[in-house]
Amino acid sequence: MTSKLPAPAPRPLRAAFAALGGSLVIAACGGGGGGAIGPVLPPAPPPAPAPAPAPTPLGTLDGSVPLVIGHRGLPGLFPEETQKAYEAAADAGADSLETDLHLTKDCVLVARHNPWLSDNTDIADVAKTNATVNARKRTVPGVLVDVKYPPIEANGPKQYLSDLTDPKDPKSVLKSLIVDGEDHTNDWSITDFTLAELKQWIHGTTYDAKDERPTDLNGKLPILSFQEVIDIMRAKAKATGRTITVYPETKNPIWNNAQAIANGCGPAGSHPLEDALLKAMNANDLNRKDAPIFVQSFDPVSLKYLRSAGLKARAVQLVDGNAIDFKTGEMIYVTNDVYTFVDGRPYSWTLAGDPRWFGAMLTPAGLAEVKTYADGIGPWKPQVMAHTIVPFKTGGTLADVNTIKPTALIADAHKAGLFVHSYTFRNEQKYLAGVFKKDPKAEYLAYFRAGIDGVFSDFANTAFAARQDYLKETGR
Repeated sequence: MTSKLPAPAPRPLRAAFAALGGSLVIAACGGGGGGAIGPVLPPAPPPAPAPAPAPTPLGTLDGSVPLVIGHRGLPGLFPEETQKAYEAAADAGADSLETDLHLTKDCVLVARHNPWLSDNTDIADVAKTNATVNARKRTVPGVLVDVKYPPIEANGPKQYLSDLTDPKDPKSVLKSLIVDGEDHTNDWSITDFTLAELKQWIHGTTYDAKDERPTDLNGKLPILSFQEVIDIMRAKAKATGRTITVYPETKNPIWNNAQAIANGCGPAGSHPLEDALLKAMNANDLNRKDAPIFVQSFDPVSLKYLRSAGLKARAVQLVDGNAIDFKTGEMIYVTNDVYTFVDGRPYSWTLAGDPRWFGAMLTPAGLAEVKTYADGIGPWKPQVMAHTIVPFKTGGTLADVNTIKPTALIADAHKAGLFVHSYTFRNEQKYLAGVFKKDPKAEYLAYFRAGIDGVFSDFANTAFAARQDYLKETGR
């Protein structure tokens, strides 16, 4: 169809108007009696930008962003498991505040890594001027007990130390300081102090890498109750508008329960440690599947009891090991010393005469068993990534490790429906495999790329920054 142009206007300068695509276009013609000029078309719009590529799927169990777990708060910069450490971890971007739990003499849950106090508090200095504290040092040696499983070399030492120095007197465990077979004679036990006494006399200190980390706040920050850690978590979640969880561990549950029963916190055969945790969770509305809490333990007996007693929240089976075979990358569980009982197998297995190692939990069958009572696993880093020296050299150390490769663990755990939170990531060079070239962020990135669901970190600030880099490289 053709269109007609309008008649020329009776003046020297004429304008033609055309509405094109909803826009009014004005065309001016020069002087003289020239003919009409048609509409001037606008320039073609630039081509639309190509759509951004879809983000690379994350390798986590449910496709969510991996968690940064503030291991004992932010102990890389502040005394561990103190208010300052936990608040700083949340401010640095930690998604979760991890804490170890013990019961005091008056049956209150407190946050402290070790139940012996000389290496993570200022108690030794306090005892120099406080006669009451000094007198509570435990000096009675433990007793050796024969193992119940076959006493062969493959099963480790034939005997282990016990604090039950008088089998006829269950309260005799309050005299020695033997924790899961580990000897801490001439030290102080957290179970010999009430919460009020701990707060009055004892203060937290730096523990790991204490020769490299700041120490100016050592002895200045009080020990916290578990309730105080919960309160910090909630306050920081409200202040930041983020979901922040608390991540308590039932620490040394066999030992803690024996101590608590001897202190009158429960009848013979009971589980005062786990019962106190459940009570605190119920009082704080944390005993739900979607509650902001993860409950962890190295001992399956503790988690299984919690489930039977009504635990509904997420549970995590921690898994330990003793050393690494840098030739094969495989775990070493059996040793010729006490650490067989501490790190090689759950202590409840030793007491029951079960000679298996922690590694039994990491097989497909073991993971299926864990799934019956837990939602995830917390393995040691080299159980997730095989650390090897290639070519192998005798006497090599972590600094010589030049090859890392994911084991089958993440894939096997995810197949079993279990998430994987690995421990412990630290910035100091002595904790880093040589392959990472002194860059702690490189270590995080290797695990994030392998599909880890969460990392326990002493430096939540570094972990958060590494995760930001990872998310950026995946298009987020």
